[in-house]
Amino acid sequence: MDIDIVSVFPEYFDVLDLSLLGKAKSKGLISVHAHNLRDWTHDVHQSVDDTPVGGGAGMVMKPAVWAECLDELLGLPEADNTDRPILIFPNPSAPLFTQQDATELSHAQHLVFGCGRYEGYDARIPTYYRERGVDVREYSIGDYVLNGGEVAVSVMLEAITRLLPGFMGNPDSIVEESYTGGNALLEHNQYTKPASWRGLDVPAVLLSGDHAKVDRFRRDEALKKTDRIRPDLIAQLDCHALSKADRKTLIELGWEVSGDHPRRIS
Repeated sequence: MDIDIVSVFPEYFDVLDLSLLGKAKSKGLISVHAHNLRDWTHDVHQSVDDTPVGGGAGMVMKPAVWAECLDELLGLPEADNTDRPILIFPNPSAPLFTQQDATELSHAQHLVFGCGRYEGYDARIPTYYRERGVDVREYSIGDYVLNGGEVAVSVMLEAITRLLPGFMGNPDSIVEESYTGGNALLEHNQYTKPASWRGLDVPAVLLSGDHAKVDRFRRDEALKKTDRIRPDLIAQLDCHALSKADRKTLIELGWEVSGDHPRRIS
């Protein structure tokens, strides 16, 4: 996968040389290039922003500078629609970035991320590229505002690239994670040695050696944790895909398990 990142602070992404992302780069699974948006400016101050039309506080990133940069990175106008990368902008006003989005984007060959700053980027930028057949995505990573898009891009990059074949040392570790799969639940609690630590014991069933009981215990723990923290995920489960044991646990937790999705009754 080829990844281009545009930012006024490209050095922020030096951190991508660390940990599993760094190993993936060294193995050739991904290539990452961070570009300085100011390299496409033509004035002595390398200005990338201007005052907002209509007045207001702060500054807005100028479309002309972004267009010169993105035209080059997207291969416009020569590249046809099938050859163009997916263009992604973090935006606190956009739809929430989810595990499903990360999974879809992990199959792309080339991603271009644009990091906004100040009061954000001119709204005509994504509109312009959509009208030219570019697949443009705008995502929020949560209900809060950051100083710039760099942190959000780092979050999305990690969520996306860890799904690439060969990225994780043990690919099975992804299978039971929170939000993974069609019937997404929060992951069950994890424990390691020693079995007893400062008066707190690992649940005995995990030491039993009975894999069926361990699997059932972990599934029930995931259902209980999700019920407590994210009941909205329980309400999205497909009742037809739930096992008899799943149904029993949900009923005990106060859910009616009938129809297409569970419904809270207590």
